[in-house]
Amino acid sequence: MVRKLRAGLALAAGVAGAVGAWNLYQRYSTESVAYTVVAQVGDAELRRYPSVVLAETVATSEREAFGRLFRYIGGDNVAADELPMTAPVEVDGDGTSIPMTAPVERGTGVETGHVGGDEGDDSDVRMAFHLPEEYDIDSAPQPTHDEVTLTRVPERTLAVRQFSWRPTDERVARESDRLLETLEAADVPITGEPFYMGYDAPWTLPFLRRNEVAVEVEAPDQG
Repeated sequence: MVRKLRAGLALAAGVAGAVGAWNLYQRYSTESVAYTVVAQVGDAELRRYPSVVLAETVATSEREAFGRLFRYIGGDNVAADELPMTAPVEVDGDGTSIPMTAPVERGTGVETGHVGGDEGDDSDVRMAFHLPEEYDIDSAPQPTHDEVTLTRVPERTLAVRQFSWRPTDERVARESDRLLETLEAADVPITGEPFYMGYDAPWTLPFLRRNEVAVEVEAPDQG
């Protein structure tokens, strides 16, 4: 009995190790949006992100939003091109976040390249994927779905707090509150609403997950 228990534990440990190794390989082999850390504010980083093109949508659930965007990068576009998924996926709105290896934006100063659906009400979720850096608003494949839009977001500075484990609504809200408290204590002005960024596939072991909450802030004085 003891021998069988030990064998079972060893097998479970081996499976967990293999899954963990695959999770890490998948994360580091997936293209991520480049950024530069410009300052440290308590336990948060201030990161400067370059201008990017987002494929985004608004839906009544994250599952619906994700499906639209995944089909877009899978070839549901005018050019029938397949685009690689990049990290992170950003989520803003009500509902449980979907951490996928591969973002939703609410901000100002954006340039829309494709007319899409309505903004929706407070129960809606906005989600967007970053397109690979070689695409701009003109060269990116145009969506065939009316509710998928292409948006150019200019350079911006985000304050980011990282955390692990499963990104439940409660945990995301708690981490967002902590981020805002940190910025308020440091007198860092925010210019947007907090949102979630996930980097991992759904099957990623909880303790290996990389989750982040972010909010756009005024760019620090570099002079």
